[in-house]
Amino acid sequence: MEENRCLERQFNGLSFPILQHPDLQDVLLIPVIGPRNNIKQQPCEVIVGAQCGNAVLRGAHVYVPGIVSASKFMKGGDVVSVYSDIKGKCKKGAKEFDGTKIFLGNGISELSRKEIFSRFPELKGIGVRMTDPVYLSPSFDNVLPSYLFLQNLPSAVVSHVLDPQPGEKILDLCAAPGGKTTHIAALMRDQGEVIALDKISNKVEKIKQNALLLGLNSIRAFCFDGTKALKLDMVKDTDGEPPFLPESFDRILLDAPCSGLGQRPNMACTWTLKEVTSYQPLQRKLFTVAVELLKPGGVLVYSTCTVTLAENEEQVAWALKTFPHLQLQRQDPQIGGEGMLGAGLSSEQLKRLQRFDPCVVPSQDSDTGSLRDARIEDTSWLANKDCIGFFIAKFVKCRST
Repeated sequence: MEENRCLERQFNGLSFPILQHPDLQDVLLIPVIGPRNNIKQQPCEVIVGAQCGNAVLRGAHVYVPGIVSASKFMKGGDVVSVYSDIKGKCKKGAKEFDGTKIFLGNGISELSRKEIFSRFPELKGIGVRMTDPVYLSPSFDNVLPSYLFLQNLPSAVVSHVLDPQPGEKILDLCAAPGGKTTHIAALMRDQGEVIALDKISNKVEKIKQNALLLGLNSIRAFCFDGTKALKLDMVKDTDGEPPFLPESFDRILLDAPCSGLGQRPNMACTWTLKEVTSYQPLQRKLFTVAVELLKPGGVLVYSTCTVTLAENEEQVAWALKTFPHLQLQRQDPQIGGEGMLGAGLSSEQLKRLQRFDPCVVPSQDSDTGSLRDARIEDTSWLANKDCIGFFIAKFVKCRST
């Protein structure tokens, strides 16, 4: 496969097992290899911020803006060890750092220390090209960009649960950066209309770029606040632009803003209790708008990438009580586990939810040999379980409000 050859070139011909998901024919599974414990740490060090460290664990190189510190005599071409400053204690431009840091692997410095810090923040390119990371998670930059889109497995499951059909009018209410939007359009065979909303303009441009790159013409993206997407006066529609008249859409995806506690990898938790609890009211406001915009008989899928009861099962219980014309539906495919107790939902209702919980899989080392020898069934099972924390609920609107 062409993508396999592209990935092999990143790590000196190392072969990555690529599997087709048994239940999702448009999804390829590429296991992450690691942690690798035999990497020799170098005297020359580069310290990066926690967010940059997360990206490196996912296969990225180190870009200059993410570099916080570098050893005093670092030159371009040096082999360096890269560490993540998970507590944010390292001072910008420091020549050494003895605080808490996590080893991410080795790479080749593209620039000297002087070049990095004397021209900061103008420099934007790669600062360290990772050659020997602790986790071999290949980068997908420029790997068949017109055909592949890198996503976490639950994010791909969401679009299948929505089950968009050719010719329908679909709304992705909080769409950036467009992975689910483009997947929805692809599942519809680019026949119909997919409206994507996000209130941050540069993120909307990213959606448009992704649609163009993948050759999808059915997507229309707008910079617009989803909480204001319902047109309150009953004047004619504004030429297909937001806000929209009630009952305008066949299906709606509300991948809601959330506390993001299910995201992985994540080496630094900076959330306050106030921040974590701030999302529930916003989610309910968006959900109310989505219900109004949905046609009778239409499907609404609600999802988050977090693990809290308040943002997931409690929202489902609230929705069923607040909107009696909504019914909770079974999901296909059903890959995640059932919902969590504690929100007053029945056993049957919990079975109709999907909760992806990576904690059910014990941490384990892996290498290319073990993955190559593993049964396809075992590898697929691991991919279904060892993913980000995620939640999905599917509703159908039985009648008008």
